[in-house]
Amino acid sequence: MSSDEDFSMEVEQPQPSEETLEGIKALIDNYKKVHEQLIQEQKELIITRDERREMTQKFKQRSVKLTRDLEEDKRRYQKCIEDEKAKLNFMKQEKIQLLREIQEVEEALKEEEAIKEHLKQQTDVFTAVPEKKVVFMGLTGEATDAQTFEMKPRIIYPMEGGTALITFEEDIVARKILDMKQLQVDLGSECRITVEARPVQLMMPQLVEIDTEVSPQQILISNLPKMDTETLLNKLEIHFSKRKHGGGEVDRCEMLPDSGTVVLTFVEKHIARGLTDTEHHEVELQQKKKHTVRVTPFLSGKITNLKTKMSVCPRTVLLTGIPTIMERETLQDLLEIHFQKSSNGGGEIEAFLYNPLGQHTSALFESVSTGSEEE
Repeated sequence: MSSDEDFSMEVEQPQPSEETLEGIKALIDNYKKVHEQLIQEQKELIITRDERREMTQKFKQRSVKLTRDLEEDKRRYQKCIEDEKAKLNFMKQEKIQLLREIQEVEEALKEEEAIKEHLKQQTDVFTAVPEKKVVFMGLTGEATDAQTFEMKPRIIYPMEGGTALITFEEDIVARKILDMKQLQVDLGSECRITVEARPVQLMMPQLVEIDTEVSPQQILISNLPKMDTETLLNKLEIHFSKRKHGGGEVDRCEMLPDSGTVVLTFVEKHIARGLTDTEHHEVELQQKKKHTVRVTPFLSGKITNLKTKMSVCPRTVLLTGIPTIMERETLQDLLEIHFQKSSNGGGEIEAFLYNPLGQHTSALFESVSTGSEEE
């Protein structure tokens, strides 16, 4: 080691001996320092513990609050979902209701279109009956007296055997006979019979509503000449079955006896429309001779409303209990003679019909212009 090197040496001071007073004091001082340091560390630990407890309490409170907020958010979310579901269900029901209303409106529109088409067909048909010549007779009347439709009753009245129908010209005579009820009829040769007078009751139409429509398969042919019916029907069927005449296969060809017109029914639909648009057709009904017929639409109808009432014939009396004691014509003449006499309570007779026992006869009742009935 060189002499000029500088170095220092830390010399450990010798500790006083524990057996000396100074050593004991020094040891006590050291223990005091350690104790104070331990106390200070204990205080710091207590402060740290309290801070940790406070922090833990705050975390617990915050956790409770967060849990409560989370539950509240869940409830609100659930309620929101339920509200949205309710709105969705309501919208679905509303949609179903709207679709139903749309369907009803569409059905109503279809019905209106059908009615419109029906009315258009009725409008296009200027007439479905043959032309009839009319003449002014010098009579006048109010517009309210006009009738757009008139139905003439035709009632078939089945008569029992041993009865007779008498129609007087005056209803007062019929009432007198009915008031007598039981009548003695003198047939001559000391022959008398007792008959009973009863009123005649008929079921009459009070209200009739008919729904009509133009038949797509039928036409009405009028303005026909007088000729053999079978020949006429054959000629018409031959003419209107040909395509060149605008016709087609004919199903039926019928004569309407009440009007003298012919109804032609085709197998296919909508042929009738083309024929009625032309209206007048040249048809060879006789050999090498053409005749102009008129073709109009055929209206078919059905009764939609019918109301009836029982009506008593004011001028007709029914006699019952008439025995078969002589020939029919003879007995009918004697009965008519008896009730023709005013001395027997009778009067002028308009119609008389007798039906013997064991036979079947039907009387036809029709309305007349005076509003009374006739057989």
